[in-house]
Amino acid sequence: MMKKGILLRLILIVFFLLLSVIFFLPNTPFFENMPKWWKDSMPNKGIVLGLDLQGGLHLVFEVEEHKAVEIATERTALALNNLLATKGIKSEVKREGLSLLITPVTNEVKKIIEEMYPTLSLVSSKEQLEYRFTDKEINNIKKVASDQVLEIIRNRIDQFGVAEPTIHRQAENEIVIQLPGVKDPKRAVDLIGKTAVLEFKLVNDESPVAAELPNFILPNEEALLIEKFKSKLGKDDEILFQRFVNKETGAITKIPFLLKKNTLLTGDTLSEAKVNIDQRFNEPYVSLTFNPTGAKIFEEITANNVKKRLAIILDGNVYSAPVIQERISGGNAQITGRFSLEEAKDLALVLRAGALPAPVKMLQNVTVGPSLGKDSIEAGKTAGLIGAILVIAFMIIYYRISGLIADFAVVLNIIFLLGAMASLNATLTMPGIAGIILAVGMAVDSNVLMFERMREEIRAGKTPKAAIESGYKKAFWTIFDSHVTTLITSLVLFQFGTGPIKGFAVTLSLGVTINLFTALVGTKTIFDILYFKRDIKRLSI
Repeated sequence: MMKKGILLRLILIVFFLLLSVIFFLPNTPFFENMPKWWKDSMPNKGIVLGLDLQGGLHLVFEVEEHKAVEIATERTALALNNLLATKGIKSEVKREGLSLLITPVTNEVKKIIEEMYPTLSLVSSKEQLEYRFTDKEINNIKKVASDQVLEIIRNRIDQFGVAEPTIHRQAENEIVIQLPGVKDPKRAVDLIGKTAVLEFKLVNDESPVAAELPNFILPNEEALLIEKFKSKLGKDDEILFQRFVNKETGAITKIPFLLKKNTLLTGDTLSEAKVNIDQRFNEPYVSLTFNPTGAKIFEEITANNVKKRLAIILDGNVYSAPVIQERISGGNAQITGRFSLEEAKDLALVLRAGALPAPVKMLQNVTVGPSLGKDSIEAGKTAGLIGAILVIAFMIIYYRISGLIADFAVVLNIIFLLGAMASLNATLTMPGIAGIILAVGMAVDSNVLMFERMREEIRAGKTPKAAIESGYKKAFWTIFDSHVTTLITSLVLFQFGTGPIKGFAVTLSLGVTINLFTALVGTKTIFDILYFKRDIKRLSI
């Protein structure tokens, strides 16, 4: 009867083997033929291929930090206007460049700003109060903007549903994004780069200029129209456009709107944005819900502007301009605009994830085709197969049956490694394949160390069983030390590396850990089974 210790080790090896196969099964053609109950109840993700293996999108964006300061100034002007209005003070706050201009000049306003806005510095107080952010606050706004852009883009991509994206900082204000397996690159780029600044402004239908505006123009006529009406516009007016696409012909036209520059409400106060379907026209629209602060402001806006049009603007584009029929309480609004369902979903997504605190400028846009990834996979397979055949042949020729046992451990090592990566839904990249090959090399090296120790013991006159025991015992700490130092290195690479470096670190660290088990437990179990209860006079090594 087999010893209890050997049996337990054998059961452990078989258990891990079955577990590895189950986790790796989704990456095999057999998974498609598995019954539904298996797909629903068992692991169904497996290993995810990286950008270099399955194709996808590589983007580099630059955060326009100076714009963040302008946006922060605009939002401060809006908040300050609301604050003064609630206190019954009739001073007006406007943004001009990076300055806040307040008229008329009153000591009461100065006192409120000193108490409530310590980051604002008084520049002038003659004809009007002029405030600007302090240099320290400007630097802080820029830094925070880059951090927020990174997190908001990460949230958008998570909701977009890309498996294993890579998102990290590069330099002070650059963000690198890798999206493996993206089928619609344009949609992904639009979604990531959309600033999503949501604003509510009144349409100035009372101005004579509004009556002179054409009903629609072609997209290339925007600049000409703005230049034509530039001298006629009031200092508090601006012209923005709504984009209209004819569903039958695909022709694009733009509808001009004369708006009041003052922003009454922004998307900062949004608590929810979701897609609904209009039952009358069977068209999707985006339903907005404001937080208590936003709901109160929205109610005041609608109460004070009944029968006027309120434009809903996203990133400088008018989406709709409905007429306010009555006071709207409860903090709910709608964005309509003849969207497709996909467009409505993307709009709701960016509004939920939050507006970027600063615009981003694309510096690099590289689409990696799946054919390149296929070539990389084939090259990796070929390199791995040739290397494996040479190693297996060498071990058998040089160490005979012991070499065959070592080859079994190497195969076991690869199966366990693939299973472990599949269980973690890890991303496999070309550097990751290199990490697997290096781990296999270390697995062979471990067996070579033990076999040479065994040879020394046999030359010293020990029996095969004693030589095996002594070889494992004396090689243990050498193997353990080399693996631990490699593991520490791979963990450091994973912690501080990015993209491909992390892929290499993941496979190497898993491979090193698993190799300790297969080399010190797996092969020892096989030796024990072969030589258990057998009086072997000669060890095939």
